[in-house]
Amino acid sequence: MKNILLPTDFSDTAINAMDYAVQLFKDELCTFYVLNTFTPVALYTTSIYEGNTSLNIDIGELYRQQSETNVSKAIDHIKSKYNNVKHTFQGVSSYNLLTLEIAEMVTGYNIDCIVMGTKGASGLKEVFLGSETMHVIKKATIPVIGVPDSYQYRDLKDVLFATDYNTGDTQKGLALLEELCASHISRLIFLNAYYGVQLDKNQLKNKEALNTYFKRDAHLNEIADGMDVLEAIEDFQSKHRIDLLVIVHNKHNFFENLLFTPVIRKIVHHSSVPFMILPPTSKI
Repeated sequence: MKNILLPTDFSDTAINAMDYAVQLFKDELCTFYVLNTFTPVALYTTSIYEGNTSLNIDIGELYRQQSETNVSKAIDHIKSKYNNVKHTFQGVSSYNLLTLEIAEMVTGYNIDCIVMGTKGASGLKEVFLGSETMHVIKKATIPVIGVPDSYQYRDLKDVLFATDYNTGDTQKGLALLEELCASHISRLIFLNAYYGVQLDKNQLKNKEALNTYFKRDAHLNEIADGMDVLEAIEDFQSKHRIDLLVIVHNKHNFFENLLFTPVIRKIVHHSSVPFMILPPTSKI
C-alpha cells in the first residue's frame, strides 16, 4: 500500500498533477491524501478590529469550509474520471504553511511520495506551484515528483537518472523508483557528466551498487563528456525522448549549494517532462 500526498491550490496545474499521479500509480494499492493549506490574511490583522475575535473566527471558518468544499470537488473529479478500485482518497484542509503541514503529514501518515504541479517561471514572476515546489523540495525527506503545467500523462518508457555516483544503493527513494521502473517496464538510463576526471573508488563502488540494485530492470550507463549536469540533461533530451527525469538533492555544504540549488531550480521551473527529486539521505 502506497500513501501519496497531493498538495493542491485547485488550479488547472494542480488538478493536472493529480491526474498524472493516479495514472502513474494505476496498478498500485494507494491512498491519496489531497491537501490544501490556507492562511487567511485577515487572521493577521486582529488589531484592526480592536480584538473582535468573533469576526476573525468567522473568517477563518469560512476559509476552512471553502477549502473542504473544493477538496471534495477535486476528489470527486478524480474518482469519477478514473474509478480505480485500488485507489482511495482522503481530503485534508489545514490552516498552516504548506511545508509545515507536509512535514507533519509525512510522519503522521507515513507518506511515500509527494506529487505536485509546477508552472514555469519567467523573469521575477513565479506562480504558486512553481516557487512552492522549490520550498517543498528543499524541506522534503521523501521523493517529490513535479508535473509541468499541462503535461499529458504518458507511460514511463525511458527514465533518465542524472547522477554523479556519489550516492549508492542506500539512497532514500530508490525503492520507489525501482518499483515504478518494474511496474511500467521502463528503461533506466544513468547519465554522468564527465569532465575528464575518472570516477574514484567510491564512485565506482556506487555505480556497481546501482547496477546491481536495478538488475531486474533494463538499464544502461551513459557519459556526457565535457558538460555540466544541466547541459548533459538538455543534450540527452535533444536526442532522446524521456518520460521522467530523476536527480538526487544531495546534502551539500554552503558553497556547493550555491552551485547545486540553481540546477534544481532550473529543472523545477523549466523541465518539459515530469521530474523526481530524491531527498538527501540525511538532513542538515
